[in-house]
Amino acid sequence: MSGQRDVIDLDEGGREPAEAANVVPDGHPSGRRRNVRLVAALLAGVVLGGVGVGALRDAREARQRDSAVSLVAFPASGSGGGSDVAGVLQMDALLAVVNAGPAPVTLRAVTGRGPGVVLRDTGQSRLVRPGGVGWIEVKLRLECANAFGSEPLVVRFSVETADRRTREVTYPVEVKGSLWQQGAEVPCEHLR
Repeated sequence: MSGQRDVIDLDEGGREPAEAANVVPDGHPSGRRRNVRLVAALLAGVVLGGVGVGALRDAREARQRDSAVSLVAFPASGSGGGSDVAGVLQMDALLAVVNAGPAPVTLRAVTGRGPGVVLRDTGQSRLVRPGGVGWIEVKLRLECANAFGSEPLVVRFSVETADRRTREVTYPVEVKGSLWQQGAEVPCEHLR
């Protein structure tokens, strides 16, 4: 044994930098663990991103479904009424409103105006479920001479949708040959 001590010569150019001495080679078990963790983190990010995108898509579809309004309306019944003006009949009637949309709606206000016809609701709100029918009490003012022409009555609905927003929707209601015309025939004959 010689008495030589290990000496580090700092002037030698072939030595690795000090940082490289601390790096663990890939074959070492701690390097494999780090790689597994990185891959696991990457996979977790992909899965969470996919779930997040799916949740956003579902939320967007729910908002669209909750805001959709599709109504169909037709005269349901009408009973004789009175008059304060010659040739004009004021009549209580029912308007049937079918919710053809995918979400429940609340009918807040119903009005209509056409040739010889004015319609207004009685101020009662109605919740109508999808595929359901709401019976709306309305007041009609009919000019007996021209109320039942060929032109439909344009009815305007103020509707609150499932997303709590109010929307305006119109629908043409055919009054010629309807139950309203049948209910108005006899009273109109007396008013002429």
